[in-house]
Amino acid sequence: MELKSFYREIVNEHNLRPMHRGALEHPDLELRGVNPSCGDDIILQFQVKDGIIEDGGFQGSGCAISQASVDMMLDNCIGRPVEEAIRLAEKFHGMIQGEITDEEELEELEEAAALQDISHMPARVKCAMLGWRTMKEMLEEPEKAKKEDN
Repeated sequence: MELKSFYREIVNEHNLRPMHRGALEHPDLELRGVNPSCGDDIILQFQVKDGIIEDGGFQGSGCAISQASVDMMLDNCIGRPVEEAIRLAEKFHGMIQGEITDEEELEELEEAAALQDISHMPARVKCAMLGWRTMKEMLEEPEKAKKEDN
């Protein structure tokens, strides 16, 4: 199978059958992310305990790239310390901006590395970044995203 075809298959799988779509019953953090340039709109939720992201989910709508990207992000970040998730978001941003291209370095992004070619499609960069940007903001500024009704 051709590599680009394989990557397209990964994106399609995460878009059509996202594992993390749906609301969490008792999220600790929740933040809405919007991409006004194309209408992508998500609500990202996390359960965080002792600095570890224990669970995550998302709701909303958007293009295939935005939906697949947020699902891949959750696959990669659930079970990790908050600081590590922030670092992965920064690495993903560097990849999407074309600043990080080393395959070994990108392995840590797991399936999300399939979105590397988005760096050549400026109109799609914000789509791919939406979930990652929202997560980074939520984790760096949890006071903006605290859920009070738990």
